Amino acid sequence: MRCACVDIGTNTTRLLVAERSDDGLREVVAVRRFARLQPAPAGDIPPEAIARIADLVAAHVELARRHGAASVRAVATAAIRHAPNRAELCRAVQHAAGVPVDVLSGEEEAALAFAGALATIDEPPDEVIGVIDVGGGSSELVTGTAGDGMAWFASLAIGSGVLTDRHVRHDPPALEELAAIRADIEAALGAVSPPAPSHVLAIGGSATSLAGAAGGELAPETIARVLSVLIDEPSAEAARRLRLHRERAKLLPAGLLVLEAAWEAFGRPALHVVRGGLREGVILRALAEGS
Repeated sequence: MRCACVDIGTNTTRLLVAERSDDGLREVVAVRRFARLQPAPAGDIPPEAIARIADLVAAHVELARRHGAASVRAVATAAIRHAPNRAELCRAVQHAAGVPVDVLSGEEEAALAFAGALATIDEPPDEVIGVIDVGGGSSELVTGTAGDGMAWFASLAIGSGVLTDRHVRHDPPALEELAAIRADIEAALGAVSPPAPSHVLAIGGSATSLAGAAGGELAPETIARVLSVLIDEPSAEAARRLRLHRERAKLLPAGLLVLEAAWEAFGRPALHVVRGGLREGVILRALAEGS
């Protein structure tokens, strides 16, 4: 059975259609659209953003149906989770796309991301594994095992989108803006004390963008090298050099600073970027429920 997940995030809205295979999940189609959700000062999602997201989700759902998805689930994360008018967005999406929106709690997002990350690696070790999911509106740190699932998590309001919107006014970002981002990250991570995993899996747009520039197992100097390009050149030039979408190049400095600090919080064991995450976790749950 083919299932689909539409993931309404702070920076992007994504579609994944997948089916079960002998070694986990097989991707049928994956689509990403940058659609920044920038709340108004009071936290509400503006009406034009609601209309844009509803139309985008409707297009994703139509594409999923064309690719044979028997079940299509739409989930929303931090930007919508914290919006006072999230019910208005959910109604607009259901009206336009014909599917309800499940607004995930931080704990649900962490558990699904952990399950999805492990589903995309061959033979996960029977050891404590850490997962870092740097999103646009929040970042999740998770530990657990392949056998027992998530055992510990923290969901922190330090996503690449919110940190960029809060602090960055220059292109490329100024040193004092980066210092302000680091201060926010340090304050958020100072409140958590994660277990020490044997190794860490990094997921999300910031991590996969880093992997596109570096690839494979990563070292601290890899992040520093990519970050140096992003802060030395305007985003359009950095995007061309690193083969990124320009919007991702604007968000990536904050995303890499979160990733680096979260890795440090885990004690800097071996770090691997994997493509699985929240959407895979949602599809695995749908398959398990047989819907």
